[in-house]
Amino acid sequence: MITEMSFQERATLFAILSSIAYMDKKGATREAKKLGFTTIEFYDRDGAQAYRFMNSEDLVIACRGTQPTEWNDIKADLRAIPVMAETVGRVHKGFKKEVDDLWPMVLEDLERKVNQDKKVWFTGHSLGAAMTTIMASRCQDVHHNVCEVYTYGSPRVGWGRYVRSLKVTHHRFVNNNDIVTRVPLWIMGYRHHGRRHYFNRKGQLSFSDIRDRILGMWEGWKRGTIDSIADHDIGQYIVNCEDIPAHKEIRHKIGTWSKFKIPDGIN
Repeated sequence: MITEMSFQERATLFAILSSIAYMDKKGATREAKKLGFTTIEFYDRDGAQAYRFMNSEDLVIACRGTQPTEWNDIKADLRAIPVMAETVGRVHKGFKKEVDDLWPMVLEDLERKVNQDKKVWFTGHSLGAAMTTIMASRCQDVHHNVCEVYTYGSPRVGWGRYVRSLKVTHHRFVNNNDIVTRVPLWIMGYRHHGRRHYFNRKGQLSFSDIRDRILGMWEGWKRGTIDSIADHDIGQYIVNCEDIPAHKEIRHKIGTWSKFKIPDGIN
């Protein structure tokens, strides 16, 4: 039961589920069942994709992030025109379109399963994080059983009024120089939602500061990597969540996911 987990345990679990969301149905089913989920549903329409992971207590919607080989995902990321949201305020057009494609299927499932007193959670990485935020916003208008939202490497999703309207508890994780968390630009009116949890260049939760970011870029350069891109890797978010000091006990529960293999081409 997710509500009985510590914050650190939930952070790791949802990071793992966000990673599993990149898998095909067979692989996702196999890995989700290892984590105690008994039924898995795959939503797929016009390139927008998400999973429902469910057991007797919990229902988790995990949206799939950007896949570099999928033109639909790239197009969604680039369509940064602000349009009216289904709720209030303005939201990113590309992200909204991805949610529009899946929402009828997701809503039908939620309305049916929530009547069984399931606790609802949302999670996602990258584009999936943006989709997750929008889905949670819509969900709060149709029922009140949303527990929390966990996102990793999320871009900004909407304008200030939209962001302020979202009342669900949202934990938003940022890894050092992750470039995706800095787009669309603030000057365009876009704002972040949720409580930010910042991992410094050493993978530790801390306060963000320019010195840490500069050192992160320098250390990435010495390793031969582009830090702003490498820091967006969902695998790195999993490692960082696993290594939160108060969180060591989860390793024997759900495995050492720092060695989890991310499908090729996904970051």
